[in-house]
Amino acid sequence: MVKDKDSAFFNVETDADHALPLHSGDSLDRHTRRNLRKEEIEIARQFHSGRMWPYVVAAWGCFAVWLSFFPLAIMGWLNLPLAFVLSCIFATGGYVTSHEAMHSNIAREGTKYRWVNEWVGKVSTIPIVFPFSMARLMHLEHHYHCNDPVKDPDYTDEASNMFAAWYKTWYNRQPGVDGSIHHYKRILAGMGTPAAEKALKDTMKLQLIFMTVLFAMAWSGYAIEAALIWWLPRHIGLSYIRFYLSWAPHHPREGKTNRYETTRIFKSRLGHVMSMCMETHLIHHLYPGIPNHRTKEAYFALKPILEKRGVDTSAL
Repeated sequence: MVKDKDSAFFNVETDADHALPLHSGDSLDRHTRRNLRKEEIEIARQFHSGRMWPYVVAAWGCFAVWLSFFPLAIMGWLNLPLAFVLSCIFATGGYVTSHEAMHSNIAREGTKYRWVNEWVGKVSTIPIVFPFSMARLMHLEHHYHCNDPVKDPDYTDEASNMFAAWYKTWYNRQPGVDGSIHHYKRILAGMGTPAAEKALKDTMKLQLIFMTVLFAMAWSGYAIEAALIWWLPRHIGLSYIRFYLSWAPHHPREGKTNRYETTRIFKSRLGHVMSMCMETHLIHHLYPGIPNHRTKEAYFALKPILEKRGVDTSAL
């Protein structure tokens, strides 16, 4: 029995199979679908949980290294080109570790190490100036309303092709454009819950810290260092994240609201790891409790069932 919507068994035990919408053109009868569902769940259970400590080490370790870049730059002991490359990696990869924390995959609520889960999430999104409280709320809303043009917070990332998608990752962050974090703020303001109010306050605080650090370093003669350690890696990271986590696995979004259609299986030119393991993002939407690094393994185990469900598996 689940206790919260982002439980490891979200979309596993909470949905009765007969209530699930059919795949378009699905001719399977209710009995067949129910049997497939039971088989699917049993296979999926094998990939839940696992060793999560690497996410903790990566999150805290990378954050500590990134934080050290600032005093090292001021003291003149920093290899700036190397720091820039690493900062881009930390900014982008941080979303992966925070993503596991969003779904409480590192430690469940009420457990002894819950604080570890929360602090992994909190430090991971600082380089992209995206507070964990907002990131989690918006990501879970994306899960609950995936591809809904009104309710899905990430629907504004939709574009007709990959070139347009890369452009929108930049355009949506521009002042006055209802996209990206601007869109999130509007949604949070409309939610009117204590959690949404806290997320808005956290966003304001982190953005003030970001601007203060940039201004102080620029004023002190370290504008280039500030730009290459935080400002530019942040924008590169946000674009990379929005392309591979939002556009690539969900395109085309229009009309794709069935649980087996909300995401697509695709083959990335950069490979599985460099695409943040999003080639098999469908598995994450079906079973968020399966860690990101195990989604590909789970996909191949579930592939025969997914094909019977009507999922296009030709890409992988």
